[in-house]
Amino acid sequence: MNRLQKDDIILFQGDSITDAGRDRNNPADLGKGYPLMTAGLVGMSHPELNITFLNRGISGNRVKDLQARWQEDCLDLKPTWVSVYIGINDCWRRYDSQDPTSLGDFQQGYRELLEQTKETLDAKLILLEPFVLPYPEDRKAWREDLDPKITAVRELAAEFDALLVPLDGLFAAAAARREPAYWAPDGVHPSPAGHALIARAWMETMGLGFK
Repeated sequence: MNRLQKDDIILFQGDSITDAGRDRNNPADLGKGYPLMTAGLVGMSHPELNITFLNRGISGNRVKDLQARWQEDCLDLKPTWVSVYIGINDCWRRYDSQDPTSLGDFQQGYRELLEQTKETLDAKLILLEPFVLPYPEDRKAWREDLDPKITAVRELAAEFDALLVPLDGLFAAAAARREPAYWAPDGVHPSPAGHALIARAWMETMGLGFK
């Protein structure tokens, strides 16, 4: 079932995986990753819907960073769909900067973003799980921190009647087909094939087929 309606505005929000090198001086630029691929696939398959796509991902962001800019970079844009992909930096900073985000802070901050979005816009939500692949070897230790945050995203999706894109399992399955570095050279940032995997999963979760 196609969940999009004519003239919908879809906002992609998140960190570097969403940012994907977009031009911050061009509000319409979608970067070079899954937001661009998704917009291209939707536009090709459903040109009659006249969907507008926006990307406001910023590299390095955590939930608290989204909170600080949510008014300007989400609510003021008045999207009808908000696609949120956040969480890996909330884990990563524990290991590279000794600056952890507790599970409670992550979950409460994320919940506040979703509450504001529903109350102010009544926009529909699609949440993407953060993922990590076991390459390099040290990424395996991140599971202790990331797994509870993935569970929190799943619980928030249920709480807010949001769609959920189960990326952690999808990337794990993909890594059984080719080595992890093929999909994400550092275990975190997707390759072109990894971005395409996200775009396809996003499309399938939204009920959008290819024509």
